[in-house]
Amino acid sequence: MDKIKTTHVGSLPRSNELSDLLFKKDKEEKIDINHFDEIVKRDVKKIVKKQKDLGIDFVSDGEMSKISYATYVKDRLDGFSGESERKAPKDLDDFPSFKERIARTGGTPTYTRPCCTGELKVKETLSLTKDINNFKSALEENNHKQAFMNAASPGVISAFLPNKYYKNNDEYLEVLSKLMKQEYEEIVSNEIDLQIDCPDLALARHMTFKDLSDEDFLKQAEKQIEFLNQALENIPQSKIRMHICWGNYEGPHTHDISLKKILPLLLKANVQTYLLESSNPRHSHEWQVFEDIKLPNDKIIAPGVIDSTTNFVEHPEVVQNRLVQFSKVINKDQLMAGTDCGFSTFAGFGIVDENIVYKKLESLVVGTEMASKII
Repeated sequence: MDKIKTTHVGSLPRSNELSDLLFKKDKEEKIDINHFDEIVKRDVKKIVKKQKDLGIDFVSDGEMSKISYATYVKDRLDGFSGESERKAPKDLDDFPSFKERIARTGGTPTYTRPCCTGELKVKETLSLTKDINNFKSALEENNHKQAFMNAASPGVISAFLPNKYYKNNDEYLEVLSKLMKQEYEEIVSNEIDLQIDCPDLALARHMTFKDLSDEDFLKQAEKQIEFLNQALENIPQSKIRMHICWGNYEGPHTHDISLKKILPLLLKANVQTYLLESSNPRHSHEWQVFEDIKLPNDKIIAPGVIDSTTNFVEHPEVVQNRLVQFSKVINKDQLMAGTDCGFSTFAGFGIVDENIVYKKLESLVVGTEMASKII
């Protein structure tokens, strides 16, 4: 029996101790960096062991050292300062009472989001080296080899840390792709798969570019994929994963662009595996897209069979059924089981209780084993 592999999107809950340190570091408050490094190393080891014990095949470092999946780059590149304007998703604009409720109940994470205000240059590479060494050490200690590390795409960086310096967004993306290329290649050179996080190809439609038409957004998204491919040109496609996201928040999502519209563009990316939101109520029907758009033989789809925004623990049979449904349009050997998004895309902020996160991942593993026997 060929087993369908399991994975997740990457971020996992940080300990309270680590979250406190990350926010102090983000606010440029004085911390003992040696103590910080020790806590990160300790927590990476714990998080890798948890994933292995659950039976997750492709594990991550949980993004333990990062304040968020996108804005961490402000600490690795020079050229950022100030604070950017926060844009609410268009669906929340349509429901102001719900938008107010989210704000009132602390449903929006607070962290530094500067703008690009000067020439971008590499500030330091030690943070990446530490991340890689911590992860490799934890993998070796747990005798586990299948692993991936997250990195922000040029497009998502431009969405969260907007350009106020370069003459246009294309120039900004080009510079970002050249600089991030170094990070991408360093990860893969250490025998760790690279996951590119690309909410810019979906979420940005109803957030950063909410005033554009779908057609104009798709033109913008195609440019972002072109610049991303430039940054990935030296990396084998088999070593790269891409996560697509419409926003890791519970909300109406009534302005999400459809997978049908963006999938042809996504398939132009130099990546092998696509992690797609597939279990939330706004996108759970989109497996049907693959009836009309044939998946190339060298690509893999990792649908989210676990929701990352609710504390419901999916029954293993639900996971099984979701994978069986996908198997009707995608070959079994091109399927992997994943989650809709990360469980802690921002440090200290996650809707799902930490203990429930791992119960949900346990269900993912059990349900995938069940599906593997019948597909």
